Amino acid sequence: MDKKKFAIESLSESAKTKISMQSECVADIISAADLIAEIYKDGKKLLLCGNGGSAADCQHIAAEFMIRLSHEINRPALAAIALTTDTSNLTAGGNDIGFENIFARNVQGLGSAGDVLIAISTSGNSSNVIKAVEMAKLKNIKTVGFLGGSGGKLKSLVNVPIVIPSNNVQRIQEAHITVAHIICELVEEELYGKN
Repeated sequence: MDKKKFAIESLSESAKTKISMQSECVADIISAADLIAEIYKDGKKLLLCGNGGSAADCQHIAAEFMIRLSHEINRPALAAIALTTDTSNLTAGGNDIGFENIFARNVQGLGSAGDVLIAISTSGNSSNVIKAVEMAKLKNIKTVGFLGGSGGKLKSLVNVPIVIPSNNVQRIQEAHITVAHIICELVEEELYGKN
């Protein structure tokens, strides 16, 4: 393997994905930011779920909202909970009610009408994420999908689907964090930028 060629091709593919997002994702990114800003104005919270690398992304994104992203903006915490971080909860759920139900159970227990759930799935077909979105609908919780490829089943289930124009999981995951940072910065600016 030509390591230099591989690295250059990977960086080029990542850059091309993000350039494609300018025409394919910006409107949905803005819609998601507006939706999330509105729930914070109403004193509501953000929930996040996903598997594997997407589970880590949930934790990363929740931290950006809770702590801060823009160091130029002094603001209070914005309530955000990654439903992927409590090992006792996740393993008990997986054992007792099935892995496909772990996020739905947490949405049921922690979510309230008017909240937003960010559902992250590179394929758009993760069964436990789909069930979480279905539970969110029952509780009148709005949903944003961080998806990839065709968007999978989740594309038509979420209120705001952000579908990364790539079929490469690595590129999709890289783009999801970029999208999250843009959304968080837009929300911070909307709520606290004038302060």
